[in-house]
Formats: sequence, C-alpha cells, structure tokens
Amino acid sequence: MSDNRKWFNLEAQTDDIIFGGEKPAFSGLGLTRYQRLGGFAFCFAAGFAVSLLGAILLFLGATGAFTVLFAVGGCLSLLGVGFLVGFKKQLQTMFKPIRVVATVLLIASIAMTFVSAFVLPTILCIIFVVVQYLCELWYALSYIPYARTVVKGWIGWQ
Repeated sequence: MSDNRKWFNLEAQTDDIIFGGEKPAFSGLGLTRYQRLGGFAFCFAAGFAVSLLGAILLFLGATGAFTVLFAVGGCLSLLGVGFLVGFKKQLQTMFKPIRVVATVLLIASIAMTFVSAFVLPTILCIIFVVVQYLCELWYALSYIPYARTVVKGWIGWQ
C-alpha cells in the first residue's frame, strides 16, 4: 500500500505516524483508534442533539431548560475532543498561551449560561448563550493555523 493511502486505513498506520512518536491517548485503557473516533463522534453528536433539544425548548418558552441544555451540549462536544487527543493532552493544550484567553472565556461563558438560567433575567440567558457560542467558535479557530487572522480580516479587526 502506498504511503498516501495509509491515511484512509487507520489500522494500517503505526502510532508513530499518527501521534508523532508520542504515546497515543488512552493507550493504558486499550482503546483502539476506531473506539476513540467513535467516542468523539458519539460525544459530538450527543452534544449537538442536546443543544438542538434546548433550542426546541426555547421556542416553547422554557428559557431555563434551554440554557442548561445548551451549556451541557457544549460541554459534551468539548469532552469528545478528549477522545481524539486524550484528556490530559487536551487540558495541556487548552491552557497554552495562544488559546488561554479563549479557554477562560469559554469556561466562564458556560458557567454564566448556567447561572443565568436560574438567577438572572431571561434576556441575559439568551445573551450568554450567544457569548458561549462565539467563545466556542473562537476556541475552535485557535486550533486551525491562521484561522483567527483570517476571521479578524473579515470583520476588519486587527
């Protein structure tokens, strides 16, 4: 099999190719690559489904349930990334200097989304959900080289 086709056949690759010589995530638990990909896909899909259920509840007037479900959906999606790279490595990369501000803002916005569901006025729930979504987007862009620079150029913010 040629080297350019190995990407599609995950079981044919060595851990050195995928993880750059590092010990792969969950190697102590014995999870295969497919199980890790499945864990990611499940968490991502579950996070989306929970957030979608929350959106449906918003239209039914249950703002508190909406904000809680939206925050839980965001947490589930972040949890899914841990299956790909490992939870320890995810925590280490979350707090690297390039994305520490995005991480802190994301965690704070998730917390404020929960708080706003029960303590603050209804309009603040919606505002914190929008802030949480923007923080998740900015956090995700930090993993794509030059993505933040492109977005800043689009919105005219330098």
